[in-house]
Amino acid sequence: MKALPLIGILLLVLGVLSFIVPMPHHEHHGMRIGDARVGVETEHHDMLPPAAGVVLLAGGVLALVLGLRKS
Repeated sequence: MKALPLIGILLLVLGVLSFIVPMPHHEHHGMRIGDARVGVETEHHDMLPPAAGVVLLAGGVLALVLGLRKS
């Protein structure tokens, strides 16, 4: 099998997953006063921007069409 259709399938899968699976994001907030430290760690689950998912899907479709087109 050619490489371009495989890349297209991979991009399609990643595009669909970008709409479903949240990406974890960790932040460390801290403050130091002398020798004492006060800190808080927060965790957010953010989705990728919809434009990123659309670009992945469009790239996957384009790679599939170009890869499966017979010369």
